[in-house]
Amino acid sequence: MWVVNTRLKLQGVRFRNEDLHQTQYRGIFNAFSQIIADEGVGTLWNGTLPSLILVVNPAVQFMIYEAMKRKAGKGGRKISSAKIFLIGAIAKAIATTATYPLQTIQAILRFGQYKGDGKGGLMGSISNIFFLFMDRIKKYGFLGLYKGLEAKLLQTVLTAALMFVVYEKITATTFRVMGLNKKPTH
Repeated sequence: MWVVNTRLKLQGVRFRNEDLHQTQYRGIFNAFSQIIADEGVGTLWNGTLPSLILVVNPAVQFMIYEAMKRKAGKGGRKISSAKIFLIGAIAKAIATTATYPLQTIQAILRFGQYKGDGKGGLMGSISNIFFLFMDRIKKYGFLGLYKGLEAKLLQTVLTAALMFVVYEKITATTFRVMGLNKKPTH
């Protein structure tokens, strides 16, 4: 679905690179059938390895969030909802910035214009990812791995920050309803 979604989003975009070809899909089912017919069913899994590696993003986010929350609540200090929001936003911004280069590579693989090294399987995927990292750095410099980061941060940081505030409110309410002696953190 992600490969089809990415291709449908980029339909009609004018590319500066003339090597990139335009795709014309009449809808989701047409996109599926064209991709399978033209590139093979395996293409639908382009970007899966980066996706599997990217499960570290929420792990990093929660690790940073919990460490910052613990520090803010040290000595039994009450943590306000505003502070929880800020801590959640910072944690997500750090996690997103740390993993964004891999998200860039994932998008390139999903877009399907990269033809790889012809090797299949996991080792071929790892070498393709490594090649794409190096190629991106060679063409655009190290910051080329971070193109579009601002939009991604806007998309994810506010959502994550709000989610942490809601999470803390629900947790505090649940403990209160259950009659447990955990003090709310805010």
